[in-house]
Amino acid sequence: MQTRNVLYAAASLAADAGAGLAVAGGSKLVDSARESAAPRPGPYIESSDGTRLFCKEWGTGKPVLFVHSWAVNSELWQYQMIHLASQGMRCIAYDTRGHGRSSDPGRGYDFDTLADDLNAVIQAFDLRDTAIVGHSIGCSTIVRYLSRYGADRISRAALLAPTMPFMLKTDDNPEGIERSVFEQVRAAFMKDFPKWLGENARPFFVPETSTEMVNWAVNMCLQSSLKAIVDLNRVEIETDFREELKRVRVPTLVIHGDKDHSAPLELTGRRTALLIPGCQFKVYEDAPHGLMFTHVDRLNGDLSAFFG
Repeated sequence: MQTRNVLYAAASLAADAGAGLAVAGGSKLVDSARESAAPRPGPYIESSDGTRLFCKEWGTGKPVLFVHSWAVNSELWQYQMIHLASQGMRCIAYDTRGHGRSSDPGRGYDFDTLADDLNAVIQAFDLRDTAIVGHSIGCSTIVRYLSRYGADRISRAALLAPTMPFMLKTDDNPEGIERSVFEQVRAAFMKDFPKWLGENARPFFVPETSTEMVNWAVNMCLQSSLKAIVDLNRVEIETDFREELKRVRVPTLVIHGDKDHSAPLELTGRRTALLIPGCQFKVYEDAPHGLMFTHVDRLNGDLSAFFG
């Protein structure tokens, strides 16, 4: 009983002190309390075509919005979100349509619609002066958003391991990869996607990565719609972003690993950085496509410095 009384007394004193501070600080503290208590959207919002998108939000302060890559979901960003939230940033991430906890409408797996979904998240959370982070195909969604909606609400962009500007081999892109290679990959998806994941997940990481981490990432992918996986692989490979990248006007950081087997550095990251005016470009030595898992400390530090 004595311990309980001490705890009650301490709580009462803390409440009295808080009230006194609110009076001493005037409306500023009151406004801050109202802001933190105000209802926020989520965990689901609706896009323009009625698709339900799962969102999560950690922290308060300057907004940072995360756009994940193909086949995974917003859990991809846990190690970055927890770090930036601890640095006084408001971190928001969402699951792309057909991925994770978002609905699978069986349509809209194209960059215009993905950009519209991104805009729906920005509008629902009323994000302004926003730093935005993308990985792989998520970088392409960000660039298409900037083309369709402009940069009024975006302050900075970090593009991690982008698959842009154009991976398909054509007459004017002789360095690209033959279409038949991608067709064979998609055929493997449709025959046995879990098997394909099991055979191809390890290069996403480094040799030191635990088996448990690899399995966790595979399980993330197994939560995605096969329709989304096939359609987005096709649109990712066949969309040419070379002209759009030249029109990006927000301060941009491109980070890419030199051991990226999913999006080879010379074909993607380096060419993307060269096309964006004034772009900062960093190459991570020995980093694979999954650098948000394998190079956590370095990446978190670079994002903090770029967004701070």
